[in-house]
Amino acid sequence: MKRFFFSIGAVLLALLLAYLFWTAKQIERESTIDEAHAADVIIILGAAEYRGAPSPVLQARLNHGLMLYLKGLAPYIITTGGAGGDPHFTEAEVGRGYLTKHGVPSEMILVEDKGSTTGQSLAEVNEIMHRMGFHTCIVVSDGYHIFRAKRILQTEGVQVYGSPRPPRGITSETQLRWFYFRQALAYLMFRIGINI
Repeated sequence: MKRFFFSIGAVLLALLLAYLFWTAKQIERESTIDEAHAADVIIILGAAEYRGAPSPVLQARLNHGLMLYLKGLAPYIITTGGAGGDPHFTEAEVGRGYLTKHGVPSEMILVEDKGSTTGQSLAEVNEIMHRMGFHTCIVVSDGYHIFRAKRILQTEGVQVYGSPRPPRGITSETQLRWFYFRQALAYLMFRIGINI
């Protein structure tokens, strides 16, 4: 009997791992596709900020979103991200400040500064989009992040176009594979109702 349960457990674990690796491969495929398209709003997902200044990752996301805005692909931008470890600044407010310094009118920038995870931020973004009557968006983030962000918003009936920021610095193949796998795990958790 023990052997039977062990065999069932091994099969279930193998199926789970196969699903995660398959999803990671889908994430990898989608991570380099730029679907930038005319939309109601550009959503720039948050990343770390340091004492009111964007981290290199956040700055690269903001620059990419700014370029899309300047091309006229959307009239509004939503910056996201809560306080993280810094009680004085939020990622979203730092993003807003950066964009206004680079010529985006402050009234064209909406701020989601409550979320401490991707899932929380996108739930808040969905509320903002609903309130503003937005139905289409361009999501800007790192390539490995786009797959999950798109699917979270799509479950709310939003038309989503992914636009990954250009790669910055050298990331090893091993590190990228870990990012893809981690996002696959986060996506699985989202699918079972745990939105992180």
